[in-house]
Amino acid sequence: MTTPTTDHQTLRRLDLAHHLPAQQNYRLMEQLGGSRIIVRASGSRIYDADGRELLDGMAGLWCVNVGYGREELARAAYDQMLELPFYNTFFRTATAPVVLLATQLAKLTGGELTHFFFSNSGSEANDTALRLVRHY
Repeated sequence: MTTPTTDHQTLRRLDLAHHLPAQQNYRLMEQLGGSRIIVRASGSRIYDADGRELLDGMAGLWCVNVGYGREELARAAYDQMLELPFYNTFFRTATAPVVLLATQLAKLTGGELTHFFFSNSGSEANDTALRLVRHY
């Protein structure tokens, strides 16, 4: 995806005018002139519009723990998106990637863990955790 503007000062002004980033002190953000604009990433590094290279110690908020720019993962995602981009596992349904990933994880844990639950969001995960607690 390309941004309509690459002028990071304009983006910072627009950020202050229209964006409410999570976990921020908005008064401080105003004093600083807006958010840091991240423009690219590679491996475990991110780069901002001012040219700074930063170690992404949080892995994109724990969602990019295998690193940025992994072509083999992009290809696998592309291929899967063409075949079947998504389907839920509610109502006695599953997809081949879900079944195969659960099987691989069971092998990797050496039989200590044999069943795996995958969720699409925090609310789904929390709802399921509550249901599991009630079940037990």
